Amino acid sequence: MPAPGLIPLSLYIHIPWCERKCPYCDFNSHEIKVEVDETGYIDALLTDLSNDLSEYAKQLKDRSVESIFIGGGTPSLFSAQSINRLLIEIEKRISFKADIEVTLEANPGSAETKKFSGFRQAGVNRLSIGVQSFNDQHLKSLGRVHDQSQALKAAHAAHTAKFDNFNLDLMFGLPNQTIEQAIEDLESALSLQAAHLSCYQLTIEPNTLFHHRPPRRPDDEALWDMQLALQTKLKSHAYQQYEVSAYSLANKECRHNTNYWQFGDYLGIGAGAHSKISSPELGVTRAWKIKHPAKYVERCAQGVDPAGDRATVETDQLPFEFMLNALRLSNGFEKELFEQRTFLPVECISHHLRHHQDLGLIQDSTNRIRPSARGKTMIDSMLQDYLT
Repeated sequence: MPAPGLIPLSLYIHIPWCERKCPYCDFNSHEIKVEVDETGYIDALLTDLSNDLSEYAKQLKDRSVESIFIGGGTPSLFSAQSINRLLIEIEKRISFKADIEVTLEANPGSAETKKFSGFRQAGVNRLSIGVQSFNDQHLKSLGRVHDQSQALKAAHAAHTAKFDNFNLDLMFGLPNQTIEQAIEDLESALSLQAAHLSCYQLTIEPNTLFHHRPPRRPDDEALWDMQLALQTKLKSHAYQQYEVSAYSLANKECRHNTNYWQFGDYLGIGAGAHSKISSPELGVTRAWKIKHPAKYVERCAQGVDPAGDRATVETDQLPFEFMLNALRLSNGFEKELFEQRTFLPVECISHHLRHHQDLGLIQDSTNRIRPSARGKTMIDSMLQDYLT
């Protein structure tokens, strides 16, 4: 079994403000009503991190951070100077791997796009740009604040700022969208030569405006046709589907998200951020921070732990938690990885693996488990077995 100390460690940083709340969004995001105190929030993030490093010192030991993801909300609303200070101060508290991946989520708005060079100079080496669509009508229906022109300019600005690795978020199954329009969106994205594309279906989540006022969307048959057409075109352009909705050119997979899917460890700082930290001695701990930004900042300023709660994952839940992530990966996982990340022998799930192999849902080789083509469409069904 691999040494437990080799479990990779990532850092997620949540910046919860956005210009407008999208009707499909169920993330912890808040429309900006007044000017945000960037300095105060950065101070809170650094206090939060210092608290976590102390809280999890026994589990973390000497691990370095392998990836950072600054998400939201819209982190690109913050200045490049604030992001620069944040990254400098974080590295004073915990070491970075020499080849660390640092991703920042950005909107295609003109104001954010002008900051791309500053973000690059601050140490951000990967952008994730929330385009969603290149069709102005669809962008309006999604409540986006940018238009097609700004989306195109954002990608060009990323190239100009020397980002050789950036992602474009693209949705399909939009209100009243045809398969031809979905393909047109993808062709626009492909023309921009992004190294990574996240291509995923619009879903209606609870506690969103779309949940209360559902838009008219394509039916299930049309959605399936869209997905197959988009996957075929992506493959023809050398984009490999390495996860359910993630496609990349060779060696351009998102390392941060891959760490999630491989049940690696991560610290989460910021309002509403989640953490997962593990060790053989103390098991797997999950924690989350309070969601309200003002209360979060206030707690940090007063020296009060901003954690909403912490909980140890029960041993009988670990197989489900691992498979919930790992089955999303097209290449699956090595059996040793299951043992390293759960601290359990792979034999504890062998009866489920045999059952799913008999059903043709997984391929079980000598040392690797991967979902079959059929299994990729039945992940939820497989996961139910790991709850029993």
